[in-house]
Amino acid sequence: MPVIVDDKSEHCIPFIIDRIKQHQRHHANKGEKPPPFFVGLNGVQGAGKTTLVTTLSKTLSSPPHNLPTVVLSIDDLYLPHEDQENLAHSHPNNPLVQHRGQPSTHDIKLGVQLFDALASRQTNIKIPSYDKSAFSGAGDRRPESEWDTVNTEGQRPVEVVIFEGWCVGFRHLNDDEVRRKWQTAKAEYERKADAYNGQLGKLKLEHVLFVNAKLRAYDALTDRFGAFIQIDAEDTQYVYDWRLQQEAALRAAKGTGMTDDQVLSFVNGYYPAYELYTEVLRRGIFGHEKGKQLRLVVGKDRRVKHVQVL
Repeated sequence: MPVIVDDKSEHCIPFIIDRIKQHQRHHANKGEKPPPFFVGLNGVQGAGKTTLVTTLSKTLSSPPHNLPTVVLSIDDLYLPHEDQENLAHSHPNNPLVQHRGQPSTHDIKLGVQLFDALASRQTNIKIPSYDKSAFSGAGDRRPESEWDTVNTEGQRPVEVVIFEGWCVGFRHLNDDEVRRKWQTAKAEYERKADAYNGQLGKLKLEHVLFVNAKLRAYDALTDRFGAFIQIDAEDTQYVYDWRLQQEAALRAAKGTGMTDDQVLSFVNGYYPAYELYTEVLRRGIFGHEKGKQLRLVVGKDRRVKHVQVL
């Protein structure tokens, strides 16, 4: 596995701290105790999210900040195996929902319940956990007895929630925009054939519209964010090499893992969403509210090339 140097937290920590101070002032001016602060973190697979969130959590929870922090992954909200199977069987011709990954394959109701519990500082909150190795790699939710617990007696309650994942922050598009993007991609696919390096143009429009419609429910999580960080890539095609590197390292370390062909097929299943929703992330997910989003653009070496506040 290539060593991922953390050159991102130096940009993220000051940004998050500034946003938290604004959050605290806003509530203090209203005579309220500020609720926990939610940070969304998006990045294509292999861009260095795990390395970054580890540093962010450790830094925020340590002096001088002393803000108890919990990291949540959208991966831990995947549907239980049986529910994922039911989704796949009810839409047998839609390749986007035949395995976990795309919007529609997460338990958003569970996520909202979890966010509500953290926001109101409930006690003994169970943090969901997902086992990707279960059912020969199809995955399943771990039993509650194996979930971590936060806000236990004698423990300071969580003050910062970092919610990370490859599709965190994605906003659904109106149907006309989906149709326009799909038609452009399909025309390119038909024109280039073997030279086409996208995936959107290979799909049926109704399958793409199904996932887009399900994405609307994710706003219940996204709208909680007081800050949002996007690790963007100069070229989203980098995700293929990054995932190949990760899997090669896993095979070397554990003697098991996906083959290169399996990795390519795996990433292909995610790639249409990058084609659809990356543009929204780059414009900013908060609309007219400015200053709440930090965009870090990384090169193929995963190092930061450009920093932008939106």
